[in-house]
Amino acid sequence: MGIIHLENILKSYFMGKQELPVLKDISLDIFKNEYVALMGPSGSGKSTLMNIIGCLDTPTGGTYILNNHDVSQMKDNDLADIRNKEIGFVFQQFNLLPRLTALENVALPLVYAGIGKKIRNEKAKYVLDMVNLSDRSHHKPNELSGGQSQRVAIARALVNDPAIILADEPTGNLDSKTSHEIMEIFHQIHSTGNTIVLVTHEEDIANHAHHVIRLRDGVVESDGKRILVHGS
Repeated sequence: MGIIHLENILKSYFMGKQELPVLKDISLDIFKNEYVALMGPSGSGKSTLMNIIGCLDTPTGGTYILNNHDVSQMKDNDLADIRNKEIGFVFQQFNLLPRLTALENVALPLVYAGIGKKIRNEKAKYVLDMVNLSDRSHHKPNELSGGQSQRVAIARALVNDPAIILADEPTGNLDSKTSHEIMEIFHQIHSTGNTIVLVTHEEDIANHAHHVIRLRDGVVESDGKRILVHGS
């Protein structure tokens, strides 16, 4: 069983009495230290699936086991706890708080985890150094470029030592050179043992992953691993 195990997952939304099925019987496994791209056109269900994998939403039916926890039927408070411990999120919009410095933004998940200020700052400095941004630790988001902001967001995702990094279109707001630099950072993170799930509609970004899952109309259209050529 994978670190992410989905079995017969269904998700429907309801408008009055009308049921709108979005995910239709999705089963898949993502294993520890895999680097996975989740792809699909608009309306394929990939955002809904990402929300379920990230414990931001619960399925209508089926089973979801996340790192040995059955999260399918968890209440919101329990989901929030699991989310904070197991998953680091990276979003297209960075989602940094404008009044906080880079260091304070990175340390924020540790505030929610109840960790003291000295250890928070030490851990935040360590992960900022990992993404080559320790020299910008006291800058606020409006003093950072898009690429620097996304590095801060990646550091924030890493600070809790999560089992999984979940990245939603992480290069969507960046130019191609900066996108390449950000993907290099994901490659380095993966090489240290992290599991990465990357949601993207861009083939060149998906090519960085070793395992591509394609969705269409709420079902898994294909689920394939790339043959890795030496050096790729």
